[in-house]
Amino acid sequence: MRPTLLILAAGMGNRYGGLKQLDEIGPNGETIMDYSVFDAKRAGFGKIVFVIRKDFAAEFEKKILSKYVNHIDVEYVFQDVSAVPEGCNFDITRKKPWGTGHAVMVAEKAINTPFAVINADDFYGYDAFCVTCEYLHNVEQTQGKYSMVGYIINNTLSDSGYVSRGVCQVDKNNILTNIVERTKIKQISNSISYIDRNETVMTIPDNAIVSMNFWGFTLDYFDHSKKMFEKFLNENYNNNDAEFYIPTVVNNLINNGQAEVKVLETMAKWFGITYAQDKVQAVLNIKQLIEKNEYPQKIL
Repeated sequence: MRPTLLILAAGMGNRYGGLKQLDEIGPNGETIMDYSVFDAKRAGFGKIVFVIRKDFAAEFEKKILSKYVNHIDVEYVFQDVSAVPEGCNFDITRKKPWGTGHAVMVAEKAINTPFAVINADDFYGYDAFCVTCEYLHNVEQTQGKYSMVGYIINNTLSDSGYVSRGVCQVDKNNILTNIVERTKIKQISNSISYIDRNETVMTIPDNAIVSMNFWGFTLDYFDHSKKMFEKFLNENYNNNDAEFYIPTVVNNLINNGQAEVKVLETMAKWFGITYAQDKVQAVLNIKQLIEKNEYPQKIL
């Protein structure tokens, strides 16, 4: 069976100031998500599943879903704060979603093959989909064999402000040994720095490998994440700022010897839209890729 691509599109885009998942960057009004679907299909993925919010379902169906009719099997699910395992308690006044780890969990019923996970507002490049699809084909009959596309941190920064990245430690066989979420990362003078919990400025090597949330999982991931989410809720049920992240699950499984994560090398170039100002560069990047014949003028 061909792998499934899960696209996380439920974020509010607070720093950007709107629903950047629906912003048009291509010459015919294409969104970054459209390019991800195009790349996934030609790389060999057989189904697309979107995680969205209920309150923009109508706009999503009109602007996004309608494009894929007769192109590829597509489905969407809702990420809702109330979507928690039976018997778990939480503060019913909470409005903020539970994070990327929870977003993956809500898609379980829509996925029955090994699957990849990406952000809706990140452009990953065709080769990243190719190497991930090939890996997922090879591990289809196994459990605990995951993957992550690794990018050099220096190629993932924004000139418009701070970013957050999962900084990775990798062994000599390109197996992930640890991933730590760093926030407020920015190029300062000639070095890349982040601000830690104590408001201390710390540096990161220019060639550090980071996760841009392009993961590959076998189906056992769902059972592992559900158990960890139940524990997370028990510990954070009254903390309205706590979030459950994919790297939390991955680190736990690595440390317990329950999973192995292969960091996949790629020649693809990443770019994204974190701030409104980033859109100009994203439009230019797409234009240049079309001029190089890496993408057709019209992809759908």
